[in-house]
Amino acid sequence: MKTEGKYLENMSYREYKSPHRQERIKRERRKKKNGVIISPADMSLLVIVAFLVIIGFLAIFSATAPKCMREGINVASFVGKQFIYAVAGFFAMAFFAHFDYKKLEKFNTKFLWIVIGLLLILQFTPLGVTINGAKRWINLGFMQLQPSELAKPLFCMLLASMFKDKIDMDQIVKNVGTIILMLGILLLILKQPNLSMAVILSMTTLSLYIAGHGPWLPIYIGGGVMGLGIMTMLPKLLHGYQMDRITVWLNPGSDALGKGYNIIQSLIAFASGGFWGSGYGSSIQKRAYLPECHTDFIFAIIAEEFGFLGCLFIVGLFVALVHRGLRIAKRCPDMYGKLLAIGITFIFGFQAFLNMAVASSFFPVTGVTLPFISYGGTSIIVSLAMVGILLNISKQRIKRIRTEVNA
Repeated sequence: MKTEGKYLENMSYREYKSPHRQERIKRERRKKKNGVIISPADMSLLVIVAFLVIIGFLAIFSATAPKCMREGINVASFVGKQFIYAVAGFFAMAFFAHFDYKKLEKFNTKFLWIVIGLLLILQFTPLGVTINGAKRWINLGFMQLQPSELAKPLFCMLLASMFKDKIDMDQIVKNVGTIILMLGILLLILKQPNLSMAVILSMTTLSLYIAGHGPWLPIYIGGGVMGLGIMTMLPKLLHGYQMDRITVWLNPGSDALGKGYNIIQSLIAFASGGFWGSGYGSSIQKRAYLPECHTDFIFAIIAEEFGFLGCLFIVGLFVALVHRGLRIAKRCPDMYGKLLAIGITFIFGFQAFLNMAVASSFFPVTGVTLPFISYGGTSIIVSLAMVGILLNISKQRIKRIRTEVNA
């Protein structure tokens, strides 16, 4: 009874001995033993991502239902697959949320060779799948893997490792092998062709270089050379259909039933939505008028059904996601974690901006998906895994200060 009485002041003896309580005590003891206090993860970020994923389910179901009915398959076929991919993604997110981000650096080289190997398999084996003239997927039977999606977290990890220390010529020479392999990845992605992904990875590199306090002179020189090259060599470097996209973007009506068709139909969807939208499931453009309405142009379907207010809500969620990501980066105590968080946040924000800009004809048409919302197995799994890394970085690791009081 004396033993039991000790614990009755705050809790019962049974509560104290419960498995949940004992596991919590063990965790606290491990933290004390390691001399570190770990704070909870950023739950606001998790809520924002959950909203985006749920909106994605609703948008995919609405956008694909007419297509499924025409093909005589289950109307929930696409959203069912996306749900399975999302479950796998949430498992990946939970794993990385509990995996110390500082240990990711050890896997840089292995991950680099895995991505290169997958890109080579895609290009030079029969497993590569070509859709709409682009060879971007590996057929695994149960799903189609898009290796270029794996390049997004890879570039964040490699660049964070390279730029965490002072950026100078010695650092560049030290990592010249890695830099060459990263350029090789960009070339393999351009060969698919996947210009939009190459642009995302290149802009991520630039953003992390600036965040790592790299000197501006190489940026000025590189920007000048790139600008001159674009003006003189762009027509030769780009594929014929990519150059046509730019020409038609400037004047969609010049080929309204051909290359300008997607842009015009997307703009019709925005115009039809107005301020309030036509209502969930009431989109006309998804009924065989707007191709790829569940992937590249899903934002146009959202605009038609939910109007300006729906678009504003989606934009607000992505702005909030970027804000939370940058806040996590700001509070991170080490440079590697800061750069990793900035890279992941930039990819989410820039890719979302690029997709919405294409759907609204602010940019030429590119094959880029809307993160967490567009249909795509590899995309949502990789995106949620990257969110898990962000959640882990958000956990503040504070070293305990031991003080001794002499009686």
